[in-house]
Amino acid sequence: MKNVIHLETDRLILRQWNEKDWPIFAEMNSDPAVMAYFPSTLSESKSNEVADRITQLISRRGWGLWAAEEKSKRKFIGFVGLHKPKPELPFSPCVEIGWRLARKYWGKGFATEGARAALKVAFEHLELSEVFSFTSVGNLKSRAVMERINMLNTHHNFEHPDVPIGNPLREHVLYKLTKKQWVE
Repeated sequence: MKNVIHLETDRLILRQWNEKDWPIFAEMNSDPAVMAYFPSTLSESKSNEVADRITQLISRRGWGLWAAEEKSKRKFIGFVGLHKPKPELPFSPCVEIGWRLARKYWGKGFATEGARAALKVAFEHLELSEVFSFTSVGNLKSRAVMERINMLNTHHNFEHPDVPIGNPLREHVLYKLTKKQWVE
């Protein structure tokens, strides 16, 4: 087990998950608005599997899709962090940055704030040369976060292999930020 990276921003704590987070995460994953750009919502058991996998990956690597906690209220609000996506993606191997927050925390800058902290880890601690992010083409809110953290659209859209053929969410847009761009 590696030392887990723990991050703090002005309003967030990004930390390892604990089982108290799981019911809140399951509630988020059952919300059709939160999951609008995924093929479906998740049952509690599927959500717990995801939370367990994320927790194990953080324990193994020391970093990952950290539990995001609102600092002032010490309340779990979702996740923000880094992940190694499936090798089936056309741009793998790589590290992606991602986030998923409970709906009541949207539009408050938490995803952007947490993502900036995660990029600092990616480029300064992990010494990555680039970080990717991707979402369904129509997910304008996530795309706006990508642009606020200075990621650039690669204009290399792709068909996500986990989204069924014919599903309108299958086409994904791919964003990237290099360390050089991040430093400038």
